[in-house]
Amino acid sequence: MTTTVDDDRLPYALYGLIDAMGLWRAGTLQTIAMTGGLLTGDLEPPDGEDLPTAGGGTWTQFIGRIGAVALRAAAPSTREERRERLLAFLETWAATPFADPEAPLRLGVAETEHWTARDEHGTAVAVYWDFGNWSRRRFVDLRRGEGTPPALGPISEIEDVPRGWGGPGQLRALVGLVRERGPMPWDPAAVKALAGGTGMSRAAAALTLAGIPGTNSYSKPFLDAGERSVLKIKTAEAADVLTELGGLGTLGRLDLLANVLPADPAELWEPGGALALAERIAEAWRRRYGRRPSVPEKTLNAAMKVSGSSLSAADICAVFADPRSEARLTRDVDTSLEETDYGLWAGGEGQRRFVEVLNALPRLVRWAYAELPAGDPVRGGVPEAVALVRERLSHPGLILDAGALSSIGNTIAALQQKFGTVPYPLLPGYPTADDGLSIAAPAKRGLIPHVFFRPALYDGTDQRARLLSAEPLFTDQSLRAFEWLRDGLCDRIVERIGSGGLPDGRYEPDPLAVVPDLVARVAERHGLTEDAARLYLQLLALPAPTDGDVRKWNAWKAPRHEQAETDLVDASLVVRGHRPRAGRTVFLPGGWAAAKKAKPLETWKADLLGVKLSDDRSKVETDTVDLPLTLPDLFAQAWQRVEDGDGPRRIA
Repeated sequence: MTTTVDDDRLPYALYGLIDAMGLWRAGTLQTIAMTGGLLTGDLEPPDGEDLPTAGGGTWTQFIGRIGAVALRAAAPSTREERRERLLAFLETWAATPFADPEAPLRLGVAETEHWTARDEHGTAVAVYWDFGNWSRRRFVDLRRGEGTPPALGPISEIEDVPRGWGGPGQLRALVGLVRERGPMPWDPAAVKALAGGTGMSRAAAALTLAGIPGTNSYSKPFLDAGERSVLKIKTAEAADVLTELGGLGTLGRLDLLANVLPADPAELWEPGGALALAERIAEAWRRRYGRRPSVPEKTLNAAMKVSGSSLSAADICAVFADPRSEARLTRDVDTSLEETDYGLWAGGEGQRRFVEVLNALPRLVRWAYAELPAGDPVRGGVPEAVALVRERLSHPGLILDAGALSSIGNTIAALQQKFGTVPYPLLPGYPTADDGLSIAAPAKRGLIPHVFFRPALYDGTDQRARLLSAEPLFTDQSLRAFEWLRDGLCDRIVERIGSGGLPDGRYEPDPLAVVPDLVARVAERHGLTEDAARLYLQLLALPAPTDGDVRKWNAWKAPRHEQAETDLVDASLVVRGHRPRAGRTVFLPGGWAAAKKAKPLETWKADLLGVKLSDDRSKVETDTVDLPLTLPDLFAQAWQRVEDGDGPRRIA
């Protein structure tokens, strides 16, 4: 079979649903059609010739899962040039035995140098070879009758193909409907229903209803303006949803959408068709992944702005809103140190996913504490999430990365001088030094040595001193996160959240909510209104009190905020002006430190916040500015400096 469609561009239409992206080249449709013809006997194998291959043989993943492609082809957000390629793919597929739900197909791996085998019981066709072993080939076979199809060679793997939506009649009907009526109607109510039925974000729900396009895209933009317009997805949401759905993997996406289309494709164009589709997808999602807790949309939007985390907004919210349902927080991880071409690597089931949460936890805890209101389910779950992570860290089988060592030579002898001569017992033959807490090992290929640690044994005084005195070239995020969880600030934040002292709906950066007596003292000292005193404390203590945030924290409208600013200007406590990236128009008098990554701020509060400045104090040199204290303590400490005579330089 031949096709007039330029299938060299087919992989762009199949982003997120295929593996071996670079192997999907022109001729894919013809190769799939030829493989089907060889299996059914409609084609004879070429004599003594290698068969053409397509997509590294990964196209066989669509057997029983073609519904995902059909959904994307029918979605109104799909770019038209991609839709035509998807429709051509579906037409080709419908003419092969791969679309026949009754076809006795199997997939397997055989040791062979042959491409085809055929007898009265069926046919086997190789679709690709394993990298590094030309004679180990993946194949598909089709049984004829009751016998067993011939083998290409000794079989090492074999399995029946999955069964799913997408018989020849269904595929041809859907293709005809799209060409006759255009794409299926889009229904925002279906997006809302899918998000509500799964706990995924609204953007992820919209993307899923469109066939999850582009979640492992090699090109930018991931979604173009037309796609975002149909799906009602903003640029920031598009970036976040890549993370949220990216972890499903290719087979995960294919399996999720394999059987969600109606038996009669015409139902997609009927009133309520999209809503019924959303309900079927939600049911498929819950079977595979459970249901995430629902959180307010404004909380989800706020989570998208958290920097320094590899978790999606939906992941962040799920971790805190329902910690006991998160496997990453409730299952102990047993780490195994494994040898690689570059040195040791810490692996184990669940290791990566747990470390992902651990590394992000300090930033996320501070964010939830300071940026979300009391009563928010994500903020309220912080104490339990922290407790569960600490439980996981007490597991003796967990090993974490501590960092790379710069001051120790890259030899086992040098490492043994620091960490002793006892080797790590589970990796015989590899040079290591294991003192119980730390496991140090030389690196390969001229790299520097690395050290790992067992958090459950961190309190051993001598071992801890050795680890912390090893002068690392860099400290891994895991060690920094672990130490922060043991820090008193973490305990005080958890205590503040758990105490219930902040009324529901109020924010911790609002001095009137957390230190009302201090607000009264400031007002009395300077003859200010309560609002002006409230704002002055925020300008004194907070790293980035932007106008938008102040109005959110204080529940102010613009006129009330502007009046408080005017009162402070009239009292000669602040100055008006414009400063790049500040997000506000009033400032403490005195010096100003610009910043590229972190928010810029007044130099007066750099020491209060632990911010490193350049030698001339004109630039912020840290990438982020994190709270060094709880907010009540920060307000109190800032005001104490003022009362001690060390306040910002007052305007004459």
